[in-house]
Amino acid sequence: MLFLLRMLLMGLHFMLAGVLGVLVGVCRPFNPDNSRLCARLYALPAMWILRLKLRTDIDSLRNKPGACVVIANHQSNYDLFVLGTVVPHRTVCIAKKSLKWVPLFGQLFWLAGNVLIDRGNAHKARRAMLTTTRTLQHEDTSIWVFPEGTRNLGKGLLPFKKGAFHMAIAAGVPIVQVCVSNYVTHMRLDRWNSGEVLIRSLAPIPTVGMTADDVPTLMKACQAQMDACIAQMDRALQSA
Repeated sequence: MLFLLRMLLMGLHFMLAGVLGVLVGVCRPFNPDNSRLCARLYALPAMWILRLKLRTDIDSLRNKPGACVVIANHQSNYDLFVLGTVVPHRTVCIAKKSLKWVPLFGQLFWLAGNVLIDRGNAHKARRAMLTTTRTLQHEDTSIWVFPEGTRNLGKGLLPFKKGAFHMAIAAGVPIVQVCVSNYVTHMRLDRWNSGEVLIRSLAPIPTVGMTADDVPTLMKACQAQMDACIAQMDRALQSA
């Protein structure tokens, strides 16, 4: 019964937040801080409805070094609500172009200045990535990327894709890693308190002086650091 009530409330909230978010986007279209505002609009009420307790240690994200590439692990669609609480100022996201056609949310996502990539068209995808490089270098705006490319469903990090690392090196900006504990397999939405989530950001990794040849090593190092951080947070939750 509690689960069904939560899903009903979440559905209503999703529609209401979508309407309000579109209004924000129409009033100030493509403003790079729309993403942060709209993320909070979705996340804060949703976390109250879901009764997920959130603990964060994100000083390096909150005080990010100007423009940077933020990479985070991607577990499920609930990431919109969990991570929406920590999106920093002037940060937009990269996502697949098909999101644009999701009623309300897609239009909000587009108006918020996020980058939509047509993964089925290599030429358009490359052009979009060049646009993000210019954004990072000249517009004091950071890019949030899920380097796994898809949801891992709480089964551990999937292999990273190279795009985020090429982007950071091309723009000469740092990488900030954001790690989220495994909540998908532990969340119990049929209980009043449905679970606890830890979020931690790691120290920025500078990319100045790196070239495309450094991408494999950088990518491997980031995945190893994030994997270790997530495992540590999971152990901390289990022993609590």
